[in-house]
Amino acid sequence: MTEHLLQRVKDLEGEVEELKAKLQEKVNAVIELGVTNSNEKNDSSQPDAGVKKKGKRGSQDRHLDFSAHPRRHVALRLAYLGWTYQGFAVQENTDNTVEARLFEALLKTRLIQDRQSSNYHRCGRTDKGVSAFSQVISIDLRSTQFCGGIGVTLPDNVDVKKTSDIAELPYVKMLNRVLPPDIRILDWSPASDGFSARFNCQSRTYRYYFPRGSLDLELMAEAAKRYEGTHDFRNLCKMDVGNGVLQFQRTILSASVQPVHQTDMPTTTDQYDLYMFEIKGLAFLYHQVRCMMAVLLLIGQKLEAPELIDQLLDVEKNPRKPQYSMAVDFPLVLFDCHFEGLSWRKEAEESDYALAALQQHWTREAVRTQVLRDMIRGLEGTGRTSSTDCWLMEGTRQRTYRPLLERPRCESLESRIEHFVKRGRLEREEGENGGETVHKGKRSKHSHNGSNSSGIPDVSPPV
Repeated sequence: MTEHLLQRVKDLEGEVEELKAKLQEKVNAVIELGVTNSNEKNDSSQPDAGVKKKGKRGSQDRHLDFSAHPRRHVALRLAYLGWTYQGFAVQENTDNTVEARLFEALLKTRLIQDRQSSNYHRCGRTDKGVSAFSQVISIDLRSTQFCGGIGVTLPDNVDVKKTSDIAELPYVKMLNRVLPPDIRILDWSPASDGFSARFNCQSRTYRYYFPRGSLDLELMAEAAKRYEGTHDFRNLCKMDVGNGVLQFQRTILSASVQPVHQTDMPTTTDQYDLYMFEIKGLAFLYHQVRCMMAVLLLIGQKLEAPELIDQLLDVEKNPRKPQYSMAVDFPLVLFDCHFEGLSWRKEAEESDYALAALQQHWTREAVRTQVLRDMIRGLEGTGRTSSTDCWLMEGTRQRTYRPLLERPRCESLESRIEHFVKRGRLEREEGENGGETVHKGKRSKHSHNGSNSSGIPDVSPPV
């Protein structure tokens, strides 16, 4: 019995050794296969060699040779709710920006190889909390069009193919599937090689939404018209001298105060009715619209007269900006960017997808608004008087109002220029005739974020 058991143990040990040997053979074979594939992948003479991995992870890890694909210069139109973001443009101190999310999506979908080589321009920068219905960017994206076409650049040593039956990549769908739900690509357009979303924009339109409250809307509408025309707006913006903005003349094409729902204008005086300040211009300065709106709100409260705008625009008599608070950020929207020569291509499925997301968001906010309205009505019914305060100004309200032109003044433009020259943020250069001194902003290490193809830094600041 004992001998039988000992023999059985020896047999089992032999089987174990045999299994170990077979296992080692398989491991060696796998290692050898991996080395072979690695060598093939790294062989520059065989860019497409190597065994394709199966599954989602394998697909993501595959190398994409961008030099073998056409590039297409396009314009993308996008909408976003900016309330939870620190602005549109990428910043050094935070990655919570719309542009950061956008480039994450562009890289994830492999529509671009990197930002630096993407020939990227933005139409404008929006500040923290500001939204957009129609922001536009221009960029080079990977394409399928070996047959050529508007904005298409073919790889080197590739002839234009005569067939043109290959559909272009579904840019809108690809990006919307990986973007956050509060950022949506609306449509795209082919663009010529020299097109720039920044420099080819014909006009930009902003809207600032506000409730009627106890504001004198006729007085505000009259005052808004005083903004129209070409003026020096240094007293109605935040002077961004440190980024090289040294000229503050801007042209406003139109400015108006009107109800959000036009049909309601003559029939209602409810303090909760919504109105908007709509302004259209060629370009805008840092915080310009919010400063302009702040002054309109003071006029609407009859704390200031409409003539104040004329006085602020007269920089010879008032070269230094009075200290005042801006209007808050969240009601401001970049409503439209106008371009000529673009042919926007919509994808019906994606339009429905974006619309459904917005309707879902609206439903949630509309119900919350109604809950607040009912709570307010309940308090108003207890005999309390409704507040006439304007809640759209930053900071705390002064108990005793001090007229704007009697307040302390900010530094002059010349003083700010001198400050940044001393800090090295600006440089001095003598003119050719030895006369007027020219100041130029130094480029930062992140200047590619908004520079154009000529290398000129994008100093257009957020509104």
